[in-house]
Amino acid sequence: MELQDYIRILHKNWILIAVTFVLAIAAAFTVTAVTPPTYAASAKVFVSTSGASSVSELQQGSSFTLARVATYADLATTQSVLDPTIDALGLTDTTAQDLRDEVSATASTRKSVIDITATDEDPAFATALATEVATQLGVVVEALETTDGGDGSTVSLSVVQEAETPAYPSSPNLKLNLALGALLGLALGVGFALLRAALDTRVHNERDVELLTDVPILGGIVFDPKAKQRPLVVHADPRSPRSESFRTLRTNLQFLEAGRSTKAFVVTSSMPTEGKSTTASNLAIALAESGAKVLLVDADLRKPKVNEYLSIEGGVGLTDAIIGRASLNDVTQRWGSGSLYVVASGQVPPNPSELLGSSAMEQLIGQMTHQYDVVLFDAPPLLPVTDAAVLSRLVGGSLLIVAAGRTRSNQLDASLDALEVVGAPRSGIVLTMLPTSGPDSYGYGRYGYQYAEDDAREKKTAKHRKR
Repeated sequence: MELQDYIRILHKNWILIAVTFVLAIAAAFTVTAVTPPTYAASAKVFVSTSGASSVSELQQGSSFTLARVATYADLATTQSVLDPTIDALGLTDTTAQDLRDEVSATASTRKSVIDITATDEDPAFATALATEVATQLGVVVEALETTDGGDGSTVSLSVVQEAETPAYPSSPNLKLNLALGALLGLALGVGFALLRAALDTRVHNERDVELLTDVPILGGIVFDPKAKQRPLVVHADPRSPRSESFRTLRTNLQFLEAGRSTKAFVVTSSMPTEGKSTTASNLAIALAESGAKVLLVDADLRKPKVNEYLSIEGGVGLTDAIIGRASLNDVTQRWGSGSLYVVASGQVPPNPSELLGSSAMEQLIGQMTHQYDVVLFDAPPLLPVTDAAVLSRLVGGSLLIVAAGRTRSNQLDASLDALEVVGAPRSGIVLTMLPTSGPDSYGYGRYGYQYAEDDAREKKTAKHRKR
């Protein structure tokens, strides 16, 4: 994946990332609000040696002190120090184990200073505890370092700074928790977005198609929520963005395979409801508008739709011509006042694959390509049945319809393999149901908006002329 792919994933899942980000911050705030505040108080203890009579002895004493200061710091949380602390503070119901969780001691290897820190929900108690532990530590160390000769201890621990009562709690830290929550929420949101993209096998845009195959993308048809009410959008609303998508597809198709003597294509898809029949019908209308003599053949002998979309008679059609019951001219119907002609499917036969792959069908295709500039065959989906693959081999060209957000990558691979196995040319891929905005949009919407602006400008000019 390239950088643009990651940017598209983040753009596409920005709502998920934002929700996770906000929830993490809210969780951090809630945890901070319900956590009881604790206060920390610190006292400082200075460690020194005595009894040195020369510079050399002073240096040896200093090295000795630095070497032992870490050991003295460890003694701060031992029972020898905490038990006297409990007695001094009058904590009758407290054990050394209870205090050990509230007391800590740190010492630097370069300084002869020990920091005694006590934490508690009561700031006054934390202050008294830190000071008393520091005092008792000095007593215990002096007792441990006293020699048997009775000369006293050569090490002295002095409380140089008693603990001060803290004015603000040390934890929870609201700003720190919110910052950590924000970072965690952002990381989780991005992680969820990448995981969602990794698990999503659907084809969403031309980039997804390019990663799967080198078959050229001929165009993209934008999504129209009113497609079921007006399937022939090129005829019903010629200035819409979707109509312009079909005209762009028409232009690309006219330049496709310039070396071919005939322009005949099978329009098919991987699965049903991907828009193959509406694409074939609208593309045929767009081609006829450019002046070409176009024949649209409903070769879906299982579930024909062309006669329904174009409102033509479907009782007699392709099946009658294949079995010799009628000639091609007899089953051909002219649609509208242009140069578009249609052949309906006819009666649904019991053996569609055999009819479409027969020698009679091959001869019929030759007649169609000889009489018409462009011939489009609306065929069944590739994966459920073999009709489209068989027909594509005879026709010599195929347009594979891929519905954005519906077709899965394994289905697209299987469809392309089905065409390759029978030796059918894979002329190109057409993306349908593309969004007009967002990271997966194809970018054709701007034409429709331009036409809308032109219409508004023309109306305004006409209004001024009337005045």
